[in-house]
Amino acid sequence: MSAPQAEPGPEGAGGKRRPHGMLKLYYGLPDPSGEALAGPARGDLGGPTDINGPHFDPEVFLTKLRKECPLAQLMDCETDMVKQIRSLDSDMQTLVYENYNKFISATDTIRKMKNDFKKMEDEMDCLAANMAVITEFSASISSTLQDQHEQITKLSGVHALLRKLQFLFELPARLTKCVEMEAYGQAVRYYSKARSILHQYQHMPSFRGIQDDCQKIMADLAQKLREKFRDGGSCAKDLAECVELLLQLGEPAEELCDEFLSHACCRLEAELQALEAELGEGQLATPATDILEFTDRGCNNFVSNMCLVIASYQALFVSREGAREIASMAHDKLVAFVDGLMERYFALVERRIHLERGVGDNSLLVRALDRFHRRLQALVKLLPASRSAAEGTEIVVRAAKERIRQYLQALQSFYLDCLTDVRQSLAAPRLMGKDSPNLAELLGTISASILNQIKSVLTYVHLFTAKDITFSNKPYFKGEFCSQGVREGLIVSFIKSICQTARQFCESTGDKGGSTPPTLLLLLSRLCLDYETSTISYILTLTDEQFLVQDHSPFTPVTGLCAEAREAAQKLLNHYVKVQGLVISQMLRKSVETRDWITTIEPRNVRAVMKRVVEDATSIDVQVGLLYEEGVRKAQSSDSSKRTFSVYSSSRQQSRYAPSYTPSAPMDTNLLSNIQKLFSERIDIFSPAEFNKVSVLTGIIKISLKTFLECVRLRTFGRFGLQQIQVDCYYLQLYLWRFVSDENLVHFLLDEIVGSTAHRCLDPVPMEQSVIEVICERG
Repeated sequence: MSAPQAEPGPEGAGGKRRPHGMLKLYYGLPDPSGEALAGPARGDLGGPTDINGPHFDPEVFLTKLRKECPLAQLMDCETDMVKQIRSLDSDMQTLVYENYNKFISATDTIRKMKNDFKKMEDEMDCLAANMAVITEFSASISSTLQDQHEQITKLSGVHALLRKLQFLFELPARLTKCVEMEAYGQAVRYYSKARSILHQYQHMPSFRGIQDDCQKIMADLAQKLREKFRDGGSCAKDLAECVELLLQLGEPAEELCDEFLSHACCRLEAELQALEAELGEGQLATPATDILEFTDRGCNNFVSNMCLVIASYQALFVSREGAREIASMAHDKLVAFVDGLMERYFALVERRIHLERGVGDNSLLVRALDRFHRRLQALVKLLPASRSAAEGTEIVVRAAKERIRQYLQALQSFYLDCLTDVRQSLAAPRLMGKDSPNLAELLGTISASILNQIKSVLTYVHLFTAKDITFSNKPYFKGEFCSQGVREGLIVSFIKSICQTARQFCESTGDKGGSTPPTLLLLLSRLCLDYETSTISYILTLTDEQFLVQDHSPFTPVTGLCAEAREAAQKLLNHYVKVQGLVISQMLRKSVETRDWITTIEPRNVRAVMKRVVEDATSIDVQVGLLYEEGVRKAQSSDSSKRTFSVYSSSRQQSRYAPSYTPSAPMDTNLLSNIQKLFSERIDIFSPAEFNKVSVLTGIIKISLKTFLECVRLRTFGRFGLQQIQVDCYYLQLYLWRFVSDENLVHFLLDEIVGSTAHRCLDPVPMEQSVIEVICERG
């Protein structure tokens, strides 16, 4: 009979009917979808019209339908119910067919269980009968042997005692045989088992003899174990067995510890001596091997062997169970032993580090320190109580500090070498009669060289903080190394040394300042000024970016360094003005002091020294213009030469010097001169120069003309001497006014020179202005 095909159930508003959904409704199970029948077939929940409820009444339900629903709805309800009935029948048949095999299997299992339980009941009955027979036999045996139980127990004790005595009497022979077979562990176990009994009955002669023989045999065994313990070729397992047996034989643990460490010390001492011999060869010259090879040899030999010794020692003495006091004593001895040898090894490492004097790429040094530090971490994991980790880190820190110091010295030496090269570049053209080199190019070369050297040094030092370096995560290398080491100790110190070296060139004449070329002073002043404006900020920004400083210790501010650089630039520029002014002043002073101004001849041309002064001023103007901007000048007159001429015009000179020609009025002339000075503007000869060409030339010319004035005041002049001074001053006025910021300053100083000469002239007859002009034009 074929199963009827299940018709598809009605579809709800949300999709197809869930499998077995109607079957669950039929049996009153909750529908997980939560969907309910819609329409009048549903009825009141739980009431007699609820077709799915327990109190469903068909008559009431039909009556309600006939009353409430029209015919069309009744037909729809009938159709819906027919579909649901068919669906339930289909689901029922499907459920039966799907579980048919399970029903058959369950039936077979129940039938088989009935048969098995029947057999089990028969076996249990047989077992109960056998247990009854055994109980009966046991009771019979107990009643039979009850009278002889005590006697049997006594005989058993005597038998055990006889076996022990037999063991004692055979013990020397057994021990001897174990020793011959090298079964040392078995011999120690035999002796340990009998030692307390022999000691207890040692007052009896027979037992005393056995004890003496056993002690002699065990003494020989202990000697053999000690020899095996001292043998360097024994493996770790044999050593552990030797120590265990010796401790069981009562050997002092402290002596065993000392013996083990003494034996290990001999091998480690040999490694240290090999390293020291290698260092001894390289003390006076370049080391035979680089520091990386030296570190590898020390780590692979000495440190590795030290780790093996620590591991073996701890396994033998420290990690033994049930011997806490021995472990504590052994641990203290091990720590002292390791710290002592490691201290010597650290001293050798530091000696080798100090031999690294090269200031180039230090990648080998950093890699060597990294391997050294990495190997120490393995040792510290084996022995945390050792001071090796802290001391090793201190060695690395000291090496980094020393490296920074060396790099600072290298930068300072490089800077001094650059200055030496500049000196040679400035001196060579003069010696060979060639033109001086371009100062702007020299400045660019020295600035670029110093900056590139700083960048190279920063790159070398940055290796200490690389991520793949083990010690870079230490607090020192994250904080103090970056801030106080690199930034302050290296970069800031170098910048300060540049400023300090620059200030040393401003010392008094006779020291460095006297032998320093003025051009070098000018070049250094511009270098310091460039550092103040941009270079210092750039270098410190670059340093802070490469070394992310996590330290909050006080820094040297950028503004402070810039102020120091500007101060050095100002001192250098002032000193340059002073030196150049003194050079020109020296020429003027000699030209005044070496000439007889009373008997001199009538002037026919400008003195050569005045031409040299103009030439030097022109040369300085070109020189300064290569490094500094022009600067600001006051508004010039329409014709400076004509204005200068008016100062020395005969009418003005006559009105100025006429009173002095009459002997009756000397006091009036002095009075007029002093009154004029009161209302004239005071000139500060040695005022600080500004960072521009006009200010520098103004300072040099002020010093030169002031010197000229003071030299004139110390001399006495004749008529032609006064006229020569007139010619010289007019010539200077023709050319010097264009170099200064205010031409009135030149007018005033030259006017003072001519006026002072006239006051010290025995026959103050001035030269005609037209004649002066002709002489100067011809000159």
